[in-house]
Amino acid sequence: MAVVRIPPTLRAEVGGVRELEASGETVGDVLDDLVDRYPPLREQLLRDGGLASFVNVFLGGEDVRTLEGLETEVRDGATLILLPAMAGGS
Repeated sequence: MAVVRIPPTLRAEVGGVRELEASGETVGDVLDDLVDRYPPLREQLLRDGGLASFVNVFLGGEDVRTLEGLETEVRDGATLILLPAMAGGS
């Protein structure tokens, strides 16, 4: 199992929790497990079979896009951090 840290902007979709456990051998598997249990997250995290362009996923302090993307291996006990991009300002 991996731990997935949920940012404040997505917590309403998962009942307000800060962290969830999810299973899978790859980042894609972990996200699939998460969105299967919390369907509203799907449109927040995934687009066209891949990670939405405005969402960053970090594993071991590295953006998974600089690793193997959704195919990045996730070891038991790993922590994934979800970070949707923020926009705004003047």
